[in-house]
Amino acid sequence: MINKSKASDAVLFGSLLAFIAFVVYILYINQEVFYTAHDRSEFIFGAPFFHTLLSKPFGLMQYAGAWLTQLFCKPGVGTAVMMTIWILIFCVGAKAFRLKGSASALMILPIACLLVSVVDLGYWIYISIIRGYWFSQSVGYLCMLLLLWAARQTARKWHLVWYLIAFCIYPVLGWFALLFILCLAISEKPTWRELLGIAVLLFTANIWHTQFYSNLKFDDVVMAGFPRFVTPSDVCPHLAIPFWVLGIVSVLIPLFSRLGNLPHTAEQTGSHSLTTKRLITQTTRFVPVLCAFASIIFTSSLMYHDKNYIDEMHMVRIACDDNWKGVLQIAEENKKPTSTMMFLKNIALMNEGGLLDRSFKLGNNAVDINNPDTLHVTLLDIASPLVYYNYGMVNEAIRLNFENAIQAGFSPFYLKVLARCALAVGDQKLVERYTTILHHRPFYGNWQPAPVTEKIKELQKCYSDELTGVENSDSYLVNGISLWYESNSKVASEQALFYAMLRCDSRRFWAALRNFVQLHLDEQFPLHAMEAYILFMDKAPEEKRMMLPVEQSVFDRYKQFWATLEEKVKPGMTLEQAGEEMRDEFGDTYWWYNLFGRKPINIHGNVGHEVAS
Repeated sequence: MINKSKASDAVLFGSLLAFIAFVVYILYINQEVFYTAHDRSEFIFGAPFFHTLLSKPFGLMQYAGAWLTQLFCKPGVGTAVMMTIWILIFCVGAKAFRLKGSASALMILPIACLLVSVVDLGYWIYISIIRGYWFSQSVGYLCMLLLLWAARQTARKWHLVWYLIAFCIYPVLGWFALLFILCLAISEKPTWRELLGIAVLLFTANIWHTQFYSNLKFDDVVMAGFPRFVTPSDVCPHLAIPFWVLGIVSVLIPLFSRLGNLPHTAEQTGSHSLTTKRLITQTTRFVPVLCAFASIIFTSSLMYHDKNYIDEMHMVRIACDDNWKGVLQIAEENKKPTSTMMFLKNIALMNEGGLLDRSFKLGNNAVDINNPDTLHVTLLDIASPLVYYNYGMVNEAIRLNFENAIQAGFSPFYLKVLARCALAVGDQKLVERYTTILHHRPFYGNWQPAPVTEKIKELQKCYSDELTGVENSDSYLVNGISLWYESNSKVASEQALFYAMLRCDSRRFWAALRNFVQLHLDEQFPLHAMEAYILFMDKAPEEKRMMLPVEQSVFDRYKQFWATLEEKVKPGMTLEQAGEEMRDEFGDTYWWYNLFGRKPINIHGNVGHEVAS
């Protein structure tokens, strides 16, 4: 017969092992998210940044969290540190709440809440201004548990002193100091001391606000450190769910702990029946399985995971290192890119060659980001400074860098692009200033900006140094670059022709094509330019057109395209529906994009309207 104690241990061990395997898997598939967390998190070495954070309650935890977030530069290192903190939370929590045997599995629940909090942000990762978010909550919770453990090792008569200590350290622990008071108060049978502790809980934040933080808004002092995801135009309450659950679970665990100790107490006092003891014991035995199952379901239901979200982050990461082959590899694997991915892919083709032969094969029909929130995130928030820099618009890139960094913080992403822009304009002092800030961060000790490429230097000459007003839309880039058709630069002429095609503007296309042909006389007519030439010759007969030879196979496929369209179109069918039916056969052509693709600007046409019968 199997020993019941060994069976309970086996259930506990199996449940913990299953949950640990799940946590490792979730952290592994979010490696790009953690790298981006470091890349968009501000930490400036020196007293000003330190004192700025300490001027608000919970600032010390935020500073510690901001420093630890730097470790995500190597995602494996950062996740190892994070898991170490969570293991400490499990061990210390079991001691602080006096959980024995199978009941210790209850500490899985707080860890699940902290896990959810770092994998459910979605596109808030690009605009959140909460310093040290990624580690501050875990560190704060661990400190709260250590305080609770120490308090419960002392005699009960000293609890009043611990309540006063919690009041004094509210500026350090913020809302975790209040949680400590609540957990300590309900861990024992209520007496006048616990009632006094509740009174301290109710008035702590108000006293600190009126006496010490009157210069801050009341909302910034009450529940200090409790994450709020708010912008002037957006509010996202569901991202606070893990922290509300964390607080509720932390309050319920002491109650369960008292219940779980009843069998042991009954054996000493004889005050409980044998049936009651058996019932409690059997219930406790299944706690590990229930906790592991609930944690996995809770995490899976709230985690944000989307292929484009991850691919976009990976593409931005390697584009910052000028790894254009890697960018193209991602583009080949992703058939429905976002706007940011589309621009980075086209920059990669500009650098690697084949822009007018491969771009529409890889796709220029940008899809909306999969964002469950009302949050409006665009290319501006994700990678616009990097895009502007690679198109030689250095001053615009600098301006966008500062606009974004002032709001979200001078994170490594913005500092790296600023250093590259400073190098492009020849300001070595600024380069040294930005690199010096980066060199204080772990893993950045030898970082230097990559040399300015010849293409960027060439494009810089084609664009005015004056700032004409940078918009945060894709159409600004498309419209601006399509006007480069008077440049005598080969690179600029290629870009002007491509973006005139992307804009579906036949007038700019003819002007750009003439300039392109003059500068590429001895080169082969690119495939997509040939496709656009055939289409505009057929459908946009402006004056002064050029007569150029085209390949018969391309022209035959064009005729097949229209014949197939006539076959598939039926009365009442929209162009979107017809386009989806023709995507597999003709989605790699410019003709499909011109008729069915999603344009970066508004153009005249009947996209979305019914096709005439």
